[in-house]
Amino acid sequence: MPVWEWALDIVGLCLLLALLYGIALIVRRRLLARHGGTFELSYRARSEHPGRGWLLGIGRYSGQSLEWFRIFSLSPRPKRVWARDLLEYAGRRAPAGAEEMSLYDGHVVASCHYDGEPLEIAMSEASLTGFQSWLEAGPPGTDWNRR
Repeated sequence: MPVWEWALDIVGLCLLLALLYGIALIVRRRLLARHGGTFELSYRARSEHPGRGWLLGIGRYSGQSLEWFRIFSLSPRPKRVWARDLLEYAGRRAPAGAEEMSLYDGHVVASCHYDGEPLEIAMSEASLTGFQSWLEAGPPGTDWNRR
């Protein structure tokens, strides 16, 4: 078999794998959204450098927790889970500098504290309103004196 046929077979296999990966991402997104609405949610994993360290993802409310899934992962499990009773909203700001290119268009950055540690997440204005409502609408017996 000539070399050009091997190369053509390899290119065809790579295209097939890329197509299957794309289909798997679409199916995963549909399965995640099946149990409730999902929304675009970015998470800042590293804050050493200003404007860097953002990871794009999908957020989903699940009972008393907010689940975060990486956008390009095939894993059906959330990468991060934040419990509502340990999460405090501190404020919001517009993306600055390199953040504007790292985040989805029209998103705002929400500054929070999770179990005393700083946490930054980014979402749309409408999702932020829903996030604030979800935080305030805790179940009976929660601490109503928190921020």
